[in-house]
Amino acid sequence: MSLVLDASIALAWAYNNENTSGTRLVFEKVLAEGAWVPGLWRLEVANVLEMGVRRARTDAAFRDATLADLLSLPISIDTETNVHAWTETLDLAERHRLTLYDAAYLELAIRRALPLATLDAELISAARTEKIDVLNT
Repeated sequence: MSLVLDASIALAWAYNNENTSGTRLVFEKVLAEGAWVPGLWRLEVANVLEMGVRRARTDAAFRDATLADLLSLPISIDTETNVHAWTETLDLAERHRLTLYDAAYLELAIRRALPLATLDAELISAARTEKIDVLNT
């Protein structure tokens, strides 16, 4: 597996106005080498897409097609996210003032010694402080 994939990058692929050359490069890397995500990733992605439907940004067909497209990618769900939630992840969240959700991506990148693909500025800063390579745009 090539990297830890944050929901922000995956969602940028879905919305044409948020997709950039950098996010497309991450997409190509995921296609070629796969990616890891924490156990909360599917909930986070689906929640953003559902909120888009509720706010009339998109419709249910777009949401469902996006989820089907993401499901077809070689993305592995980490089964140990919850094991680390109240220890390493909480420590990272506290140290870097991140949400626990964002800290889960950082914890996974540290544990698997993989670069992190994200668009989140606070998460980028925390990853760099922790000496984790960051793939962003």
